[in-house]
Amino acid sequence: QVQLVESGGGLVQAGDSLRLSCTASGRTFSSYDMGWFRQAPGKEREFVSTINWHGGIRYSADSVQGRFTSSRDNAKNTVYLQMISLKPEDTAVYYCAARSGGISRYTYDYSYWGQGTQVTVSS
Repeated sequence: QVQLVESGGGLVQAGDSLRLSCTASGRTFSSYDMGWFRQAPGKEREFVSTINWHGGIRYSADSVQGRFTSSRDNAKNTVYLQMISLKPEDTAVYYCAARSGGISRYTYDYSYWGQGTQVTVSS
């Protein structure tokens, strides 16, 4: 089992950058494939980015492609989401999630979730 804690959210202006962190407890973090999702008010949770256990395979949703990139440092039990050129429509609660068995863009594939961190982008 793994517990996840996100951090790094906040209020920024359009065009700014932000880096979210997700730190995991437990010694098996490096065996998990990780995902980032977000949920805006009144909307379903949606896929943002995913990265495999060693960081060699990753991809992001079309809506954030070229602006958001996931990375990880297994020595620090942490996965990151680097966000640049933020837009007001990126405003949401951002969640990290963990699973075994490969990267995925589907929420139902993930077994463990963090509590989320709020990102608000003002215009």
